[in-house]
Amino acid sequence: MGSAKKSTTAARKARIEEMRRAEQARARRNRILVITASVLAVAGLTAGTVALVRSQSDDSTAADGKGKGHFVTGSDGVRTWKGTLGRTHVVKTVNYPMEPPVGGDHNQVWMNCNGDVYTKALNNMNAVHSLEHGAVWVTYTSKAKKADVDALAAKVKKTPYTLMSPDDKQKDPIMLSAWGHQRTVTSATDPNVDKFFAKFVQGEQTPEPGAACTGGLGQ
Repeated sequence: MGSAKKSTTAARKARIEEMRRAEQARARRNRILVITASVLAVAGLTAGTVALVRSQSDDSTAADGKGKGHFVTGSDGVRTWKGTLGRTHVVKTVNYPMEPPVGGDHNQVWMNCNGDVYTKALNNMNAVHSLEHGAVWVTYTSKAKKADVDALAAKVKKTPYTLMSPDDKQKDPIMLSAWGHQRTVTSATDPNVDKFFAKFVQGEQTPEPGAACTGGLGQ
């Protein structure tokens, strides 16, 4: 029994390290591509920006993110969204049917999610893009214990494809979200934290597996 557990832990560590190396390589490639593209595109930047805005949004009113549906709670305590989750890039504000959101239309720029811990609430439209890339988003309210917040932050910092931020609009002190999935946990030591990370960090639910979690928006 102990050997099997150690083997599983070792395999997960190897997987995370492999993802970290791949993410670092992608980040280096992205920096080179960004520099090259910037040199080539400066002359047409203004026109391109106007065209992009027009293609993504026809006005500045709120959208619902195509989030029609409802949560269904499984025997493991994970709530799964049953319904449509839009994936359109928009510049307008999106009103999501859940907090934190687990998917829907979102901003074209993702929040960096390479183990990033944010101390201020995030723009949901950017964070949802991170979920689309396969990230797990840890959120907490002012009611969460400092020891739990610190322990969760330490876990996030060493786990690629995760991010963490405060969210006083959510109903429970500590919540975990992935694309289409969400759950509440009681503390940082709740075994469901590890289970959620193991299943949903770059999990099968990911709409864009392997997409970058760096080169986006930082706080």
